[in-house]
Amino acid sequence: MASVDECRQALEELAARLDRNAATVRDRIDLDRTLVCRITDLDTAFHGRLTGGRLVGLTEGDDPKAKIALSSTGDDLLALLRGELEITKALAARRVSIKANPFDLMKLRKLL
Repeated sequence: MASVDECRQALEELAARLDRNAATVRDRIDLDRTLVCRITDLDTAFHGRLTGGRLVGLTEGDDPKAKIALSSTGDDLLALLRGELEITKALAARRVSIKANPFDLMKLRKLL
C-alpha cells in the first residue's frame, strides 16, 4: 500500500517532468486550471494549478472548487505516474475517475 509521502513524491516528480517540458507545450496548450488529486484509500488530497504547461503550487489538502479532479487509490496513482497503468484502461475499469469538462480533458491528454 502506497504512503502519503510516496504519493507526494510522485506528484512532485510529475511537476518536475512537466516543468522540463513546459517550453515545448506552452504555446500549443492553453490550459490554466486548478487541479486536485484525491487519494481515496489514504483519505488525503493534493492540489495545485496547471498553467503554462506546468503544475505549480502543489500542496497537501483538498480544493473542492478545483476545475479538474482526479480520484484514485495511492497504488493506482503511483502506477499511473510511473507509466505502469494506462489512463484509458484505469478509467474503463473505474480504478481512476477524472472530473473535468471535455475540452480540459483533451488539453490535459496532450499535456501528459
